[in-house]
Order: sequence, then C-alpha cells, then structure tokens
Amino acid sequence: MAAGEGGAVGAGQHEEPSGEVLGRAAEAFGLLAAPARLHIVWLLAHGERDVSALAEQVGGALPAVSQHLSKLKLAGLVRSRREGRRQVYYVGDPGIVAVVRLMIGQLAEQEREQEQGPEYRRGSRPGHGQVYERGAGPVRRLRGTGA
Repeated sequence: MAAGEGGAVGAGQHEEPSGEVLGRAAEAFGLLAAPARLHIVWLLAHGERDVSALAEQVGGALPAVSQHLSKLKLAGLVRSRREGRRQVYYVGDPGIVAVVRLMIGQLAEQEREQEQGPEYRRGSRPGHGQVYERGAGPVRRLRGTGA
C-alpha cells in the first residue's frame, strides 16, 4: 500500500489520518482556541459543574458561558445531564481533556521557570533520570547522592 493510500509505509511511520479526521481535529482545536472555552473544559476536567458555577469561576456572564457550553456540547467535547432543575455539565471526551491538561501543564511549568529566573532548578521527571537547569542541558544524576 502506498503512502498516499492511508497505510503505514515502513518502520516507524504511522497511518496518515483521513481528511475527515483532520477536519474534526481542527474544529476541536478551533473551539478550544477561545480562552473562556478552554477554561471551561479545564474546569470540567476537574469535576462536574452547572452553568452558574462555571460562569462564576470563568468570570463570564451566564448567557455567554451558556453559549460556550452549547458550542462545546455540539462538538461532543462536553456533555450534560439534568439533576432536578439544574443542568450539570461534564467532559464528553477524555482524550481532549488529556490534550488540554498536557498543554496547560506545559505552559504553566514554563511560566514558573520564567518567574523563578535562571537559578530555577526542576527535579527530574519520573522515568527520565535527568535534572534540568534553566539555560543548561541535561545534568547527569549521581547515584546515591540525590544530586
């Protein structure tokens, strides 16, 4: 099967996504490009909320937050259920939550590094065995010393 036919070609290569998949991904990223919507998904990733709680936490007007939720819901990123008179929203796609958490976590870490200055030292990440210093490459850990 040739590369243009959607199949894998050789070791280490992955199947190319269809135009439909790329289009749906672009739509999802487009929806998440609005800071308020991204904030809503971030909040819902940490627990269910109704529109009033979301509006309070996002700092937006109730109608605006409701409109954002409608768009996220149409895209399948958010779902809702009725609890009495309240509509409770929750994450509809855990994969999107993983992407949002990864992106926001990465940017938050970069912000912390910038605030701490060049002396900021970040401990090794689990499974990496390296310590990184701002402005420097990987520093080898010495066994048994914690350094």
